[in-house]
Amino acid sequence: MTARRNAARGPLRAPQRRDTGSAVVEASQKLQKILAQSGLGSRRAMETWIAEGKVTVNGEVATIGTRVSPRDVIKVGAKTVRWQAAERTPRVLLYHKPEGEIVSRDDPEGRATVFDKLPSLRDGKWLAIGRLDFNTSGLLIFTDSGELANRLMHPRFEIEREYAVRIIGQLSDEQQRKLLKGIKLDDGLARCEFLDDEGGEGTNHWYRLALREGRNRVVRRLFETLGLTVSRLMRVRFGVVTLPSRLKRGQLLELPAGEVKQLLTWLSETAPSAPPAAPRGSPEKRSRPRRSSPPR
Repeated sequence: MTARRNAARGPLRAPQRRDTGSAVVEASQKLQKILAQSGLGSRRAMETWIAEGKVTVNGEVATIGTRVSPRDVIKVGAKTVRWQAAERTPRVLLYHKPEGEIVSRDDPEGRATVFDKLPSLRDGKWLAIGRLDFNTSGLLIFTDSGELANRLMHPRFEIEREYAVRIIGQLSDEQQRKLLKGIKLDDGLARCEFLDDEGGEGTNHWYRLALREGRNRVVRRLFETLGLTVSRLMRVRFGVVTLPSRLKRGQLLELPAGEVKQLLTWLSETAPSAPPAAPRGSPEKRSRPRRSSPPR
């Protein structure tokens, strides 16, 4: 890891427990948080499920805000949800996505999906941190923690994404200023946090840039607005997580528990606008494309 810069269908009463006289109070958590920690989806998605009456606690339909403990039986439909201990370290996978794969579990066209290569989980499911379109390669992060996924993807946290971009032609000084100042797209203003000229040969030219958002095809649309065509696009960093140079296209790497904890520490203690220096033991250095050939 390196960095650069409803209404419910019925109320649910809290479970009544006999007072044993013990001074120990059993810890409880909000239901939507426990569901998200179980890898079923983001906390917002879990709140929607609860509001739609899809979740029960001890046989009763739950409501948003219901608090649960390890002794409660939580079900989503007919599926029992295992309580995930608060100290459990989430699993995090890094995947070097090649062009030609979609970030979806189902595709009517039958195209290859990134989920085909992921290891199976006993509970929950793998959640993709953001998306990369069919023709975009590079770093894709997966986790079994809905809380972690939400913290990395939610727009209000403005986690920085860095890309290597190859275009046909070259940016003028004025076009570079526009990218840094901001360009109005059909869904709002978008701008680059930084923009570096990486050089190139012939008609191909490489740039490095970063944005604090992940709108659909935002990088390609920025260049299209300037009348330029992106011929290769590769994500090389997401927050403090960088695509390891040793991770080749189509390969997976699971982060060690120590590095996952470092990521969690950064998310909880560091302002997203100012990522810390790379923690020891993280992937060595950022993947850098060769100037005359596609990134590998």
